[in-house]
Amino acid sequence: METMNGWLRFPMHDSFNHDLAIRRFCPARVEQEQREWEETMNELELLSPYHEDAITSTSQDLAASEVDEFVDSFINMDHEEKDDDREINKSPASADHEAETFSMMNDGYGDQVSMMIEGNDHHLETMSIDFSGEDHDHHFAVVPEMVPSVEEVSHGVDQGLHLVHLLLACAEAVGCRDTKLAVSMLSQIWASATPWGDSLQRVSYCFALGLKSRLSLLQNINANGTFTGGAMDVALITREEKMEAFQLVYQTTPYISFGFMAANEAIRQAAQGKDSLHIIGLGMERTLQWPSLIRSLASRPEGPPRIRITCLISNQNLSELKASMKPVLHDATSLGINLEFSMISEPVTPSLLTRENLDLREGEALFVNSIMHLHKYVKESRGSLKAILQAIKRLNPTLLTVVEQDANHNGPFFLGRFLESLHYYSAIFDSLEASLPRNSPLRMNIERLHFAEEIRNIVAYEGSDRIERHERAHQWRRQLGRAGFQLVGLKSLSQARMMLSVYGCDGYTLACEKGCLLLGWKGRPIMLASAWQVNNASSS
Repeated sequence: METMNGWLRFPMHDSFNHDLAIRRFCPARVEQEQREWEETMNELELLSPYHEDAITSTSQDLAASEVDEFVDSFINMDHEEKDDDREINKSPASADHEAETFSMMNDGYGDQVSMMIEGNDHHLETMSIDFSGEDHDHHFAVVPEMVPSVEEVSHGVDQGLHLVHLLLACAEAVGCRDTKLAVSMLSQIWASATPWGDSLQRVSYCFALGLKSRLSLLQNINANGTFTGGAMDVALITREEKMEAFQLVYQTTPYISFGFMAANEAIRQAAQGKDSLHIIGLGMERTLQWPSLIRSLASRPEGPPRIRITCLISNQNLSELKASMKPVLHDATSLGINLEFSMISEPVTPSLLTRENLDLREGEALFVNSIMHLHKYVKESRGSLKAILQAIKRLNPTLLTVVEQDANHNGPFFLGRFLESLHYYSAIFDSLEASLPRNSPLRMNIERLHFAEEIRNIVAYEGSDRIERHERAHQWRRQLGRAGFQLVGLKSLSQARMMLSVYGCDGYTLACEKGCLLLGWKGRPIMLASAWQVNNASSS
């Protein structure tokens, strides 16, 4: 596989004037961004948690050196990010280090994973994947005349560099609202990006879809720079497709399994000596997390506890969740565990998070579990997240488990978010390239139904429609600390190693950062897991 790592060891292509491409269509860019910055400062209630990030990484007016630096880091994914508060140890033999990177080895588990993937591929061969048509927004459709030739698919260094530069320049044109230039650049991107090429071509295609969607919204822009609803409310994939995609990501990559494992292990350790547990699942529309937790609790030396699980979901499809819970209830019974399961079909709000609404009972140890959900409450002012966290604190849980994407996708400037998300999702697509063949229907559905939708939300949406507001580990520590929680160090590094060994793919990395457990690809953090207790010293 020709990876992106080799591309940027070559000098920049001299014939592509990236500085001119970035700057020429924004003669008043500095003045415009200064006004936007001042407006943003007035609107943000608590900007300080990411103020440094906004200043250092989200400037809209990119200099040539900044473009070079970004493209270099974008392609050279083998170089791990250095952070003052992060320690990564590349030697698996250094077991004494708290922070550790673990490279996967094909040690007999590879055949097992291959059989699983082949089985899934065989099952998915009957699924229809529509790559035809004229609308790029539906099913990764491509205009026929823009399908790249064999020579383009086998592109070399210059084409890879050129594609990255086109994406950056197109994003800047979109940010400047120069629709004519942006459309022109998109037409060039479509000629090289494709949903069945290498990882760079595939991720570029997804970002081009996001840029196209954002361009379509410019006609609905308000005087204050925000978008009206309109086109944003139209979902391009169904809820069933989203659920299917989540299942596929869970089955074929460690990203979701890692979160379940870390949260379950934290709950198991905190539940020692407790006879009755009540777990509140925020936004938990699936039951994939619970079987392994129930099995681990059933094997406790002191005997299994009584367990209640309450799922808070915002949609009305309760019958599907209830049906998927029946096998879990059956397994719990066979293991001697008294398990109760209930659902509350309401959006998670501070008014919902009360002892009365959640039916909290005396003598129960309360656990609040959030798997990739809390970031949906991170708004511009952060007031929504603050209110949710304070409501959780009032419940006085034994433990709050938080699993999130470890990325800065919530900066105040569009171009900054675009750069960060392009780097982040390029690492994910590179990991898919290393583990699944390019013609795999499984991989195509994962990219089309799951990651492309996340990218589209980050790139195209604004205001309340933009819910994929991922943040870095240090930002979560700051927010949870201010809300009155203190970090509980996770002690599940060995379990994470064991879990990763099943995937038989070299490149996944593990690290600890001030009590948070991080899963990455070639040193680039992708997911974070953490556990929190109420800080009684801060309680009023």
